Amino acid sequence: MVRFLRRGVLFAVLFAGVVTPAAADPVLMFLLGIARDLIEAQVTRSRNAPPPVYVPDVARVYPGTSVEPDHLRRLIDDSFPYLSDAQRREIFGSLNEALADPKNAAVRGAMIEYFADKALTVRAAQQKLAQLSSGEKESLAAGFRKEISTLSVEEQTQLGELLRNRLLPIPSDLNQMLLAAFDAPR
Repeated sequence: MVRFLRRGVLFAVLFAGVVTPAAADPVLMFLLGIARDLIEAQVTRSRNAPPPVYVPDVARVYPGTSVEPDHLRRLIDDSFPYLSDAQRREIFGSLNEALADPKNAAVRGAMIEYFADKALTVRAAQQKLAQLSSGEKESLAAGFRKEISTLSVEEQTQLGELLRNRLLPIPSDLNQMLLAAFDAPR
């Protein structure tokens, strides 16, 4: 036990840099040298190693692409948070069905690219609208009030339904302001 404690204290002192290597046990210094060489070799290997390459599981990707259904599901959830879970599942289901259809094999990659582009555009618009000040949102609502007066009654009804059902990618406070614009005198 005393020998074990003595070695523990020796290691602590060595690692603290108080004892010079010449005063340490030669076998211990040999082992520490090997450990240092192993650590340096590992660091050198990790620096020189190529970055890991994403290799999709071909059993889970859409044929002819490297996109997995989980990636699309995550893109939908991230880009359309204003929709209900059921509505996002419906979007994914429709898109998944179209991508799995063998008739769409030639355009599968283009479909994914087009959808991803639109989803990211919607997400960017949401973020930009969320950053507007309350004054800017009120100004936008006032302009909206003027514009809806130029729409037909049918178009106004459809637009009102979209706002009531929260189907537009806008922050909830702006959605309420736009809904209020329907009730305001024009």
